[in-house]
This record gives sequence, structure tokens and C-alpha cells, in this order.
Amino acid sequence: MRILVVEDELKTATLIHKALQAEGFSVDLCENGERALEASRAITYEAIVLDIMLPGLDGLSVLRQFREQHNPTPILLLSARSSPQERVQGLNCGADDYLPKPFLMAELVARLRALGRRAADSKTAVLKVADLALDPVSRRVERSGKAIELTSREYALLEFLMRSAGQVCSRMVVYQNVWDFRFDPGSNLLEVYIRRLREKIDGDFELKLLHTIRGIGYVLKEAL
Repeated sequence: MRILVVEDELKTATLIHKALQAEGFSVDLCENGERALEASRAITYEAIVLDIMLPGLDGLSVLRQFREQHNPTPILLLSARSSPQERVQGLNCGADDYLPKPFLMAELVARLRALGRRAADSKTAVLKVADLALDPVSRRVERSGKAIELTSREYALLEFLMRSAGQVCSRMVVYQNVWDFRFDPGSNLLEVYIRRLREKIDGDFELKLLHTIRGIGYVLKEAL
């Protein structure tokens, strides 16, 4: 799971980051609400850990903006104030869970895994573009009924492009969603994987699905 942690308290943010990484999560940190909104527009997260008490744009305001933008990412609120009224307010604003400070890291991990399972249940439908099909449960990829073998990175790239079918995805957006928040913009790594993927899903078929939009990025669709 890829998690965004929005926490301005450095010590707390560092502890959460280390604990989640130790459990196998991929973690990005933001110290304020504005940066959290920017990060969520560039990257698809499986869950967001959002502190309510943030400098500038507070956590509840950030939460409202997420939901107004129809961002469905599960959000777990953190707060040093644990009154019933605040919990109710947070849930009414669109939060999926609420954890008062101080908390056990084991409980935070367990709650994030539960949110991840719920989100995964909504993503299990087979993805299709023309005669290309990807099953997120079995991780099987077929085109016209013919199985296509992919490496784990090729699979992640294809799944992202299929979930964004019809939308032009810039190099930066693809890198940030399939690789990492930080990347070398001068690298040709993406082009290498696009070429390999294109050979596997388009090479034996007349109808080409993976298209390069020169100077912008890539799009998966039946025709330009």
C-alpha cells in the first residue's frame, strides 16, 4: 500500500514513517495541507493519514477539499483532541476512520490495512480496454483470450494506464504512481518499460492500444 502521511509534528511523522515502512508500506510525508492536496493530485494513494491540527489549512479543511474534488481515497484522521463531537465532525466531513493521539503504532497499521482491504474490494472488477483484459485479483492479463506474461513492474504500469484509460498521463504522473515520489526526470527508465509493454500487448495485434503523445506522455485507448 502507498500511504500519504500529513503531519507537521516532525517526531510523530518520523515515527509513523518508520513504523509503516517496517510493515512494508510505501510512505510519502507532507507537513501541511497545501502540499497534501498537491501530492494527492499527482499520485494515487491507497490511504491518507491526516492530522487535524495542521498549520495554515487545517486537517478538516483539507478533508473537505478532498471530498469536494471527489477524491475517494480512504482517510484516517489523527487528533490530540478526542472529544465525541470532534470525531463526529470528522466522520461527517468524509473521514473513514479516526484515531486519537497518543496511539499504538500497531493499531494505526491495523486500521490502515483494514482501510486498504475495503478499498481493494471496490477495485476487483476486471479492467478492459478493447480486447485487452486485466484481472486485479488473479493478476492475469489477456488479449483476445491469449495470456500475456508481465514482470511485476510491467504489470503495475499496465494497471495504472488501464485505470486511467482514455486519459493522457504525463511522464511525471506515471513515474510518481508506478515508481516513487522522487525520480530522476532525465532517466529513460519509463521509455524502456513502455517499449517492453508495447511489444507484449500490441506486438502481435493490428489494433494498437498504447500510444505515445509526443512531448506529453502516454495514453491507453483504442485509437487516437
